[in-house]
Order: sequence, then structure tokens, then C-alpha cells
Amino acid sequence: MLSGRSLARQIAVSTLYCLDFNNELDRAEEIDLSIFPGMTEEEMNALDDEVVIFARYLISGTLENLEHLDKLISTYSIKRPIEKINIVDRNILRISFFQIENLKDTHPTIIIDQAVKLSQSLSNDVSYKFINGILDTFVKDFAS
Repeated sequence: MLSGRSLARQIAVSTLYCLDFNNELDRAEEIDLSIFPGMTEEEMNALDDEVVIFARYLISGTLENLEHLDKLISTYSIKRPIEKINIVDRNILRISFFQIENLKDTHPTIIIDQAVKLSQSLSNDVSYKFINGILDTFVKDFAS
């Protein structure tokens, strides 16, 4: 069973994946997060309030800072342009960069660990190494 924040991160990645896949990321201000894509009202009601609040924070924060986050990803993904990064990995990176820059109460190594776990469960076998490398390099630069 996932912890509250881990579940919220998974919901955020899934929601951003749906929006990205359907080319709806540019409509951030129109997106209704009363029910997350792919969830029923019953499933939403079963979620703890903290999970819903944190997932909405990650989604809205990522969407509001999308251009900045994509520039960061492009800066640190030297060999793979952002449009060539698979959709799941791209959105794991987006929420992770957002968290590293904005969640002062969570150590970056926890955020990276969570990103790697998300990648291992939602993406392909080698993506977690790619994600770990990019985030680790960013954290080293961000800290200095």
C-alpha cells in the first residue's frame, strides 16, 4: 500500500499523463480537478483529503510552471530532447523538478527516490536510471 504522498504523486503523474497524451497541457486554467481523470467519483471519495490536496498541488503547480519545468528538463536531458522522452517519464520529471524547487519540507533525495519508484512501477525497465541521473545532477547543481 502506498503512503499518502506516494499515492498523490502517482495520481499527479497519471493525470498529467492523460493531459499530455491528449495534448491538453496548454489548457491548464480550464482543467477541472474535482475528479481526477481515470477515477470514478467513488474512488475519489475513498481518497484521504491530504492525498487529494497534495495531488492537486502537484498537478496545478506543474501546469502553472510547465514552460519553466520543460526548460529544466531540456537543460538536463542533453542526449534526449523533451519531445523524445516518453510521456510517463516526462511527467515524472516535471513533478519531480517542481517538488525539488518548491517543497522545502521534503529532502531532494526523497523526491528522487519517489521518482525512481514511480518510474519502476509505471514505465519501462531502464527509465528509472535516466530519471535518477537527471534529477541527481539537477539537485547537485541546485544545491550549489
